[in-house]
Amino acid sequence: MKKTDRSVENRTVIDYNALMPRKPDATQKVTIRDVARKAKVSTATVSRVLSGVNVVSDDLAERVRAVARQLKYHPNRVARSLRSQKSRIVGVLIPNIQNPFFTGVIRGIEDLLQATDYTLLLGNSDDNPARERGYLDLLRAEGVGGLIVVPGADAAKTYTEILEIGIPVVAIDRFVADLQCDSVTVANEEGAAAAIRHLIALGHTRIGIVTGPEKISTARERLAGYALALREAKLPHEAPLIHHVVFRQEGGYEAATKLMSLPHPPTAIFAASDFIALGVLRALHDRRLHIPEDVAVVSFDDMPWAAALSPPLTAVSQPTYELGATAARLLLERMRDPDRALERVRLQTQLVVRASCGAKAGDPAGQNAIAAGKSAATDLVRPKN
Repeated sequence: MKKTDRSVENRTVIDYNALMPRKPDATQKVTIRDVARKAKVSTATVSRVLSGVNVVSDDLAERVRAVARQLKYHPNRVARSLRSQKSRIVGVLIPNIQNPFFTGVIRGIEDLLQATDYTLLLGNSDDNPARERGYLDLLRAEGVGGLIVVPGADAAKTYTEILEIGIPVVAIDRFVADLQCDSVTVANEEGAAAAIRHLIALGHTRIGIVTGPEKISTARERLAGYALALREAKLPHEAPLIHHVVFRQEGGYEAATKLMSLPHPPTAIFAASDFIALGVLRALHDRRLHIPEDVAVVSFDDMPWAAALSPPLTAVSQPTYELGATAARLLLERMRDPDRALERVRLQTQLVVRASCGAKAGDPAGQNAIAAGKSAATDLVRPKN
């Protein structure tokens, strides 16, 4: 009889295959039925909620989304697009990805698109017509379902061609008169007028303006607000005090240098964007001028860092997040109903008073400036200390 090898008999056998990570089981993938079952609604309701069709109450819609998040349900975008013959991709085209103004705008767009299961593709035109056209051709090739754009100055024909092939477009920030599409802008003229009225109420009678290119609507409208406030105060509209530059720091620097080199330089400067204002401030610092004692400065945009400057920057505040979210809402509505009437939304602005203009808390001149700065379409607020 053969002797048994006890050492082998008592040895523990390890199944190394059992220790290897298992591949996901495709059959266990969460489906729309799983979401519907747990949320106690129909699959049709789940589909409507996740596609952004507002046919149910807010509470029910949030319950469905919460269950979808809990189960980590991810709709098959490709399959859905094939079934509906509609793309779940939205193209967004902006002129300057380095400008923090567009950060808030894009966040507003993205939040609404994600909540309705759309994907965002971003392009940076750099305000270059050839580059803008190239990005638009690329986005069309990607099969986008719609576009949210900050249009170039001469882009009406290009976007009209896109509209004619059935791709909906929403224009934001800038208005193009010949472009028949939904749009979202802000009260540029009213906001600029409030800023200039504020400076006039503080005693300034010689105010320079550094605005954007003449072909861009935001630059023209802010210049119009400047001119309106001067007319109201019966102050002269002097060409040497007006400068058109690119919406960038270098433009602000160059223009402020020229303004302060005049035989009779301005006692205040209105910068038509915070990016321009940074260049203006740098030029004034380089000339060892004190703000606001030597020159008062007011800007347009009110980026988050405006309050952190020294001195803090008085600025016309734009609702950047709301600008983007409203544009996304208009686009989704247009994609669901191509024949609805055009909607052109204009959002309000606020003049936020800080130290760069010379107004101080409790100062009668500052309080008078607040009263003078109010307008029908523009709110004026003073931040809490």
